[in-house]
Amino acid sequence: MRMSKSITKMVIRVFFVLLLFALVPFFYGDQHKFQNIYFAFPHKWEIIFPLIIISVFLFLLITCAIKKFNEPELNWLLVVNTIVLTAYGVAVFIKVSHMV
Repeated sequence: MRMSKSITKMVIRVFFVLLLFALVPFFYGDQHKFQNIYFAFPHKWEIIFPLIIISVFLFLLITCAIKKFNEPELNWLLVVNTIVLTAYGVAVFIKVSHMV
């Protein structure tokens, strides 16, 4: 249980650090470049999957924080979800960087 607790906290911290690094160009970069970036979804159901990943991440993060990371099953679910969300965020970051 102790290992899952420490790994979960480490993965969460890495995720938030990567999120902050990804947001730096939006605050310090040229704002005119980012005004013409639009995501177009040809099918509205394509938006559901990112929303599910983000909502499950928030649910697991809040649940694990309330239970103080003492349940290993929830911790491992949060780790897997965070890794998938990180991969999705990297893909979106790469797509936006190619547009700019």
